[in-house]
Amino acid sequence: MAKLKTRIRDLYDLSKTLAIDLFDGKEYPWEVLPDIKEFILKLGPTLNPDEYDNPSEGVWIAKDAKIFASAYIGAPCIIDHEAEVRQCAFIRGSAIVGKNCVVGNSTELKNVVLFDNVQVPHYNYVGDSVLGYKSHMGAGAVTSNVKSDKTLVVVKSAEEEIPTGLKKFGAMLGNFVEVGCNSVLNPGTVIGPHTNIYPTSCVRGVIPENSIFKDKDNIVEKIED
Repeated sequence: MAKLKTRIRDLYDLSKTLAIDLFDGKEYPWEVLPDIKEFILKLGPTLNPDEYDNPSEGVWIAKDAKIFASAYIGAPCIIDHEAEVRQCAFIRGSAIVGKNCVVGNSTELKNVVLFDNVQVPHYNYVGDSVLGYKSHMGAGAVTSNVKSDKTLVVVKSAEEEIPTGLKKFGAMLGNFVEVGCNSVLNPGTVIGPHTNIYPTSCVRGVIPENSIFKDKDNIVEKIED
């Protein structure tokens, strides 16, 4: 199995997000979580008004984005070019939705960064998380962002444990991650790029890049054709 990687440079292509400067000077991706709100409020007023509407205080939406009338968009929030926010989506705030993203029916977002081309299209909850370029969460897949005992989240792998100092921390999904339907990503989950998660999985800890998660005792490396 490939060596486990948890740093920003291991997981993400920063050219694929409007929020590139949010990651500046940080080592691990979860370090951005406390700063998302202030970053949006700083970046929003600098966006080109010829490209972005400002329909309410703290909300900026690209003119070519498609927003269904029943969707709720709370501040602060930026929705980038050609994104689609579908029926009854609930964006609670502190959310950056990248280019060509799909935020589906009854999906809830809170304190998140969705890189470009992310899809959370059906009944998903994504909180205190960062989803990399072209990652996808199947119907009903959710991030669990608070431990049941309310203690601070620690990122754990067989090699190391990394204290985060965060009470709320959902999941970090690398580029091209595929999460199967009705899966639960427990607090502090980190999934490497190009990894697939089987449907109905309960996932925790660090899952290597280029792997297939069948269950916690059965994680196999992808075999290239």
